[in-house]
Amino acid sequence: MSKTVLTNKLGMIGGGRMAEALISGVLSAKLYRPDQIWVADPDAGRLDHLNTRYGVQVGGTNHEVVGLSDVVVLAVKPQVMADAVRGVSDMVTKQLVISVAAGVKICRIMEACGADTRLIRAMPNMPAMVGEGITALAVGPKIEEDAIQCARQIFESVGRVVLIDERLMDAVTGLSGSGPAYVFLMIEAMTDGGVKMGLPRETASLLAAQTVVGAARMVLETGQHPAGLKDQVASPGGTTIAGLHRLEQGGVRAVVIDAIEAATKRSQELGG
Repeated sequence: MSKTVLTNKLGMIGGGRMAEALISGVLSAKLYRPDQIWVADPDAGRLDHLNTRYGVQVGGTNHEVVGLSDVVVLAVKPQVMADAVRGVSDMVTKQLVISVAAGVKICRIMEACGADTRLIRAMPNMPAMVGEGITALAVGPKIEEDAIQCARQIFESVGRVVLIDERLMDAVTGLSGSGPAYVFLMIEAMTDGGVKMGLPRETASLLAAQTVVGAARMVLETGQHPAGLKDQVASPGGTTIAGLHRLEQGGVRAVVIDAIEAATKRSQELGG
């Protein structure tokens, strides 16, 4: 899809790290100009940072930003979502509203904003901050194809996008939402293993992190099953199969599956 300026104004309710990632992404992709982006946040320091670094428009209230915008991104914490939505619901008319608040269901936001709200729920993850995120989009009942493509372009500016049914959003949270932490833990453990075997920590950390990056790219770019790629590394009687044997003895496969299940169930509990 060609990259074009999507609408006249993009409004951000909340100016935290995910909002900043999206601002950086859409500006780099030339989807918007700085003068087309408005941000509201109670933290004056954050607003000053966003204005200084990106040149976006700041200083308006939530109410004013929604009124100025064609697309509104609700980038606030789940616990303040209800108050944020109630404060702007009278200004939500034809805007496309995108929520990135984890665990807040489409029906809850539409109850506050109105049954005719054009709403998309998004679940990006932390690597969006470096342009390598994965975002799951679930669409509300009033969404047309143009709105989906608009949301897709915004989130493709910080990584990849998949469309899912909202009922699967908790599983997405357990896998890709929480997943970066699992990978960070793995990188840390690999680094410690290298240090134990005599490598300098800085070197071990680089070796571990780049190995994860490279392995992930091979899965994505070759389209091969991870098991097939694993078998290509594990030669008969070699070092890799010895290491894999120890991982299997430790139950690493089952532990990872259990972790995703536990995180999914916790997401379900938090979302009511």
